[in-house]
Amino acid sequence: MAIDMELEMVLRPHQYDMPPYPPKVITLANGKKMVVRQAAREDVPVILKSVHPCLFIERDYYDLVAARLYGELLAWYRYRVKSEYCIIGQVDGYLVGIVNGRMETEKVGMSYHTLAIDRGLRIGAHLFAAKMEYHMEYLGQEEVLIVAESPIGFRRWMIEYPLEKTNIPHELGGGDSYRLTREIYFKAKPRLVVGDRPVPPELMEEAMREIKFADEQTIRERIAGLKGR
Repeated sequence: MAIDMELEMVLRPHQYDMPPYPPKVITLANGKKMVVRQAAREDVPVILKSVHPCLFIERDYYDLVAARLYGELLAWYRYRVKSEYCIIGQVDGYLVGIVNGRMETEKVGMSYHTLAIDRGLRIGAHLFAAKMEYHMEYLGQEEVLIVAESPIGFRRWMIEYPLEKTNIPHELGGGDSYRLTREIYFKAKPRLVVGDRPVPPELMEEAMREIKFADEQTIRERIAGLKGR
């Protein structure tokens, strides 16, 4: 299908220059090494294969989070969202978690979603912390606006950091935004932001070679707790 590039450029929103997120490695509670790195736009079709099974898991609002994340990543892939990024976690090359967000302005970040595909290892908490690290230390922003869609998300973000309540609407809808400021981030950083750099070459090479994804049944079992670890 031919694309009218003149019209296409009108439809595509402004993109800020965004420095890359430097990859790091985190040792999980089970001793496995999780490589945390920034995904490229071209990675979206593969990532969506791991998000899709989560659309049908009601537990802890996985269905809602997965549906919105799916649309956000697709919008990024199709150039229909401003300054979005995606950071992923991989263990042995397998995708185990996804976070995304975007720059609203040069000073204000917008947190979107956090999806842990393997539960019980604080993968979601580690990736959320990586997301805040990106906004504060690499994008140099002053604040990030955040909402939670599940009780576990509220406990992880609003209470653990703790975030500052505002009356600012969030573009995801729902309740008003909570805010991560630079002061809150750097106070919480020693407790919550972990990981080592640089990533050992063999781990980085494995992660970059291929984003592997578990089959649908395995993903459902890891999230719904039907499979022993």
